[in-house]
Amino acid sequence: MHTSPHASAHASALPNHLAVRAELEQLTTEAFRPELADIDQLPTLDIAKLMNAEDATVPTAVSAQLPLIAAAIDAIAERMARGGRLVYAGAGTAGRLGVLDASECPPTFNTAPSQVLGLIAGGREAMVTSIEGAEDSAELARADLDALTLTPDDTVVGVSASGRTPYAIGAVEHARATGALTVGLSCNAASALAAAADHGIEIVVGPELVTGSTRLKAGTAQKLVLNMLSTVTMIRLGKTYGNLMVDVRATNDKLRARSHRIVALATGATDDEIETALTECGGQVKHAILTILSGVDATTAARLLAENEGHLRAALAAAATTG
Repeated sequence: MHTSPHASAHASALPNHLAVRAELEQLTTEAFRPELADIDQLPTLDIAKLMNAEDATVPTAVSAQLPLIAAAIDAIAERMARGGRLVYAGAGTAGRLGVLDASECPPTFNTAPSQVLGLIAGGREAMVTSIEGAEDSAELARADLDALTLTPDDTVVGVSASGRTPYAIGAVEHARATGALTVGLSCNAASALAAAADHGIEIVVGPELVTGSTRLKAGTAQKLVLNMLSTVTMIRLGKTYGNLMVDVRATNDKLRARSHRIVALATGATDDEIETALTECGGQVKHAILTILSGVDATTAARLLAENEGHLRAALAAAATTG
């Protein structure tokens, strides 16, 4: 929602916390829903049904922004293919969701720990404890990004349900000034965060079941979009073969079993053939599939994948041409 000039002028004359209150009252995500004022008196099942019905509206809100999300993904993938990094920056729930998405990329897509990063206002401690004032500091965001030495091939995604969080806006503004690509993800229309970014994505999910609790629908919307940004970018970078996680990093028994299954699904080979291929390829799923399907050895598979920037389909085509 747009803040009227009158409301802005009035807010500027108030003490800071009251000015912030006046700003929040203009936000859809903070709106009070009088029809839910007696929700605490309802039977538990009825509350659960209400909450489930609210949650069901989130994917529709996301779908309305899919063209903008796809455009952002293409821009991110183009830069990451040149060695750029994907950096999420947010405070509170938004920051935690970014850190979560980033932390899942190495085991899922075998990315380097520095390739997808999550910054949260207040640092690591803020993952489990509220760090007072951290979200209000654009300077803190600039310092966190300066520590990464951004390049024009990097992407910074500011995440904020309100779209007004100084840490997220500060991160996007600073990143854009350094020449990095920027994305602003919020859950209010006409947000300052979206306006500050190259790619503004606004998932308007409406007022929350519990007034102002943006870890609910807004948090779900942010999680869905962050899933898309990282997952589809990785698909574009050749980190999958069809819908198989061929770059999965086998660091435990479950993932070793998954690696075996992925090779089986991709090749139809016997268990013995798969185990031999995985052993010869040092447990690398993509390499093992290439050796089985093309008949090349592990060394040749590694070379073909390197020459084709890790894209298995391209490596298979190259093996068929040279074979």
